[in-house]
Amino acid sequence: MFKKNLLSLFIANICFLIFVPLSQAFVGLCCAHCGGNMPLNIPGGGIPETHEFRFKLSQMYMEMGPLRDGTSDLKTSSLLGVPDSVTKFAAVPEEMRTYMTMASVAYSFTDNFSGMAMLGYVRNDMDMKFNSALTTAAGGKSGFTMFSHGITDLTLLGKYRVFKDDELAPTKQASVMFGVSLPTGSIDKEFSRNPVPGQNGTILPFRMQTGSGTVDPVLGVTLQGSNDPWWYGANFKWEGHLYDNDQGYHRGQELRYDLYLMRQVHPKAVLLTELNYWYEGKYSDEPFAQRVNGEGHVGFSPSGGFISPLNDPDNYGGHQMAVSFGFQFQPIPLHVLELIATMPIYQDLNGPQLRQDYMIQATYYVELPTKKSRRHKGFKPPKELGF
Repeated sequence: MFKKNLLSLFIANICFLIFVPLSQAFVGLCCAHCGGNMPLNIPGGGIPETHEFRFKLSQMYMEMGPLRDGTSDLKTSSLLGVPDSVTKFAAVPEEMRTYMTMASVAYSFTDNFSGMAMLGYVRNDMDMKFNSALTTAAGGKSGFTMFSHGITDLTLLGKYRVFKDDELAPTKQASVMFGVSLPTGSIDKEFSRNPVPGQNGTILPFRMQTGSGTVDPVLGVTLQGSNDPWWYGANFKWEGHLYDNDQGYHRGQELRYDLYLMRQVHPKAVLLTELNYWYEGKYSDEPFAQRVNGEGHVGFSPSGGFISPLNDPDNYGGHQMAVSFGFQFQPIPLHVLELIATMPIYQDLNGPQLRQDYMIQATYYVELPTKKSRRHKGFKPPKELGF
């Protein structure tokens, strides 16, 4: 029912974008100089005017499940049994919920160059189901909720505009992004709520960790355009994981692109829709705690079968495509509120693993002019404006 409601809202949003008539021209909720409106859930979205700060606070909720291998869904019960690391496991995930709070700050040093920093705090809850042997070992409990939380990796980015068709209010522009993701998150999170004796204090599976453990390069390209009252663009981002962390593995390479279309339907309101694509490769190897100490293996033996498909580095990544829809609203000048819902339409996963079900994100965005900004009160406007 929820998916049907999401799909209905998405179709209604598209119709509203296309058919709602407008009687006046708009210049966007964000500054005209930076290209106006852009979805705030896309990396690099919300670049401030020159010599201004931008602060962005987001709250995201994502639900994952059921299991999927390739493009086919699986029942959790079909994987429970005597562990063989291929088709049967002692503990299998049923559902996962992720809550992430993200904060970022940006500053535009020149008309063409801005820098930004992003950091998050994440909480993961994953419901697990036991086979009969673990149920007995856990005193009759048929499962439990696996838990982790902590800060994520810190991302530092620069964005440089390489093309624009107008200095003050461009209708076409292109920018490149470059930077690094720093390993402020954790790769050593451990079990703390497992009812099976001997499991608490052992390492949690990859998906429950909060960081990559490596310094990772980030590159991207952003294309933006507008034709009143429309705003459109494309964003491409690659994050590389090129060497092993302290646990002796690295995450798979990550690639995403986002296409967006926005329509301003009121001086203070914009509707938007997106097509989102992600690719993530498999993890390179097991962590040291599994590979050498036997954690995550039957009998704590590195040669024993995996207790869960979550312990297998091959059961991560794949291809995903989703549609997003939402709106932006300006409650007061220089402030923007955005709400976006995302629903996958295609997932081909290196399973068995939990597929994404849906995601909702709310963002509050604030621009803060400094005394050097052309929008600062008391300063004369640039002579190009003609007054």
